[in-house]
Amino acid sequence: MVEVGLQDSLFSSENDNSLYFTYSGQSNTLEVRDLSYQVNMASQVPWFEALTQLKVPWMSHKSRDSCELSIQNLNFKVKSGQMLAIIGSSGCGRASLLDVITGRGHGGKIKSGQIWINGQPSTPELVRKSVAHVRQHDQLLPNLTVRETLTFVARLRLPRTFSQAERDKRVDDVIAELRLRQCANTRVGNEYLRGVSGGERRRVSIGVQLLWNPGILILDEPTSGLDSFTAHNLVRTLARLARGNRLVLISLHQPRSDIFQLFDLVLLMTSGTTIYLGAAQDMVQYFTEIGHPCPRYSNPADFYVDLTSIDRRSQEQEATTREKAQSLAALFLDKARAFDGYLWRAQDLGSGPCAESPACPQDPSQLPSSMASEPRLPGATQQFATLIRRQISNDFRDLPTLLIHGAEACLMSLIIGFLYFGHGATKLSFMDTAALLFMTVALIPFNVILDVIAKCHSERAMLYHELEDGLYTAGPYFFAKILGELPEHCAYILIYGMPTYWLANLQPRPEPFLLHFLLVWLVVFCCRVMALFIAALLPTFHMSSFFGNAVYNSCYLTGGFMISLDNLWTVPSWISKVSFLRWCFEGLMQIHFKGHTYFLEVGNLTISIPGDKIIQSMNLDSYPLFAIYLILIAISCGFIILYYMALKFIKQKSRQDW
Repeated sequence: MVEVGLQDSLFSSENDNSLYFTYSGQSNTLEVRDLSYQVNMASQVPWFEALTQLKVPWMSHKSRDSCELSIQNLNFKVKSGQMLAIIGSSGCGRASLLDVITGRGHGGKIKSGQIWINGQPSTPELVRKSVAHVRQHDQLLPNLTVRETLTFVARLRLPRTFSQAERDKRVDDVIAELRLRQCANTRVGNEYLRGVSGGERRRVSIGVQLLWNPGILILDEPTSGLDSFTAHNLVRTLARLARGNRLVLISLHQPRSDIFQLFDLVLLMTSGTTIYLGAAQDMVQYFTEIGHPCPRYSNPADFYVDLTSIDRRSQEQEATTREKAQSLAALFLDKARAFDGYLWRAQDLGSGPCAESPACPQDPSQLPSSMASEPRLPGATQQFATLIRRQISNDFRDLPTLLIHGAEACLMSLIIGFLYFGHGATKLSFMDTAALLFMTVALIPFNVILDVIAKCHSERAMLYHELEDGLYTAGPYFFAKILGELPEHCAYILIYGMPTYWLANLQPRPEPFLLHFLLVWLVVFCCRVMALFIAALLPTFHMSSFFGNAVYNSCYLTGGFMISLDNLWTVPSWISKVSFLRWCFEGLMQIHFKGHTYFLEVGNLTISIPGDKIIQSMNLDSYPLFAIYLILIAISCGFIILYYMALKFIKQKSRQDW
């Protein structure tokens, strides 16, 4: 007993074991009955990777040889107050089991069996109401503090009946429960921005799901990437959450011994079959009875995972170890048939602590009114308001990025302006002026496209998970993304547009300046929404960058400056009609050339050329100026509609590692 107490004080920085935030609903049960789950491995390969392997994507998915059973005849039953740990070597079926339970089995198919939640067959609606899923990788905005992160999620996830004071109290309770008080006002951070520690960041991810007070909490590799001390404290937190009348299910690879002692139940799997399912404290006794005692001073988790792993270094070793694992699985199935829920128990314990949940079900009549009926979640308007506040808060705290973008715009503007500076009252030639206007239109949008695509792909994984969890819908996020970019967009155009205009000594009157500025604003905005659409359309950053570059260069070459619009053949001529660079260049030419006279010197002869003739010779007078503004607005609206369609119908699953 003294050793146990010493161990707890040594390995835990959380001396307070009290519960701040318990589950207030009725007890939950999760039951898996005779589950067999088949995974089509070909469907796991993205279509663009199939193309790189010279395979036809829609044909490779039909291959029967690529299908394999990831889970075979799995049975278990877990209740509130228990923490079940799923352990096993790589490829044992842990991830597939979590996918089936959470209803996210992409590319898989249930061959037989069923998942039951609280005595009902699992449905997406039931999972969404009862189960919280914490993914293996943290997806959080780095520039928000811990408290702000949880506060924004509380506004999105908690029912409308909650007042702001109740939401704040819920956030405070979660912070206290997860022991995050000391870092509540620290930025979350990421691998590039210093913030909270890895263990604290993982607790924030748990807190995001804990806010809506779920009865079932599922975590995928929660200790991945953490040091042993932090991992131990994290699992202690999860054990405490289970004592708060919750059902906690976690998947781990090979937990160390002090973490193994915290588990209530252990499911040891290999090749999709059950090798052991029962109390963690009974695991050594079970394997000892069947002739595999754990050596003294060894970690049971390490020893028995190694014992049941498939050795694939050679075909002979693979066959031997697979046969051994199958015999152990068949032996456990034979022994566990007599026990309720296939939970093996030592004979001398009878119906021990694993047989019944230590948490007593509450009377449904005494539940809070918010639990008695289906809660009404915040509507689209409140989701939009929360999302735009979250985006602006995150973006404007990223000062290095903002300063870099501002310096980039200012530097490019000054370089162009000083190139045309020094003419005084002498007007630039019409060729120099046309080149200046085209450079003003064409140089800055390319950088904007790359910046927007990179930013969208950095947030894409978080967007995918939040949409999958039902935190909000695509509509509010779409409007928040479009409108939330406007403050930075306007500042960017001001920094870029003004120095060039005055240094190059363009028309000083207010009217042409405002018309010039509005056209540049529209073309950069059009590039921005085009980049948003491309980032949402394609699954990787490299593909989006390539496609965005191709579209931009097509618009650039058909913009009316590199080659006359009259000399374009059919296909480039069609492209020029939707080229935002062409329409902006045409508008700027009309603003600065119509009604003005330019002079061409040929030897000692000076020829005056009306600006209207220059525009007409370049075929840049096809529409009046007001129509050009409308065309640019229409192109922008077209990209906005395409962006919404991409968000609505294309899963924003991130594949940045390709």
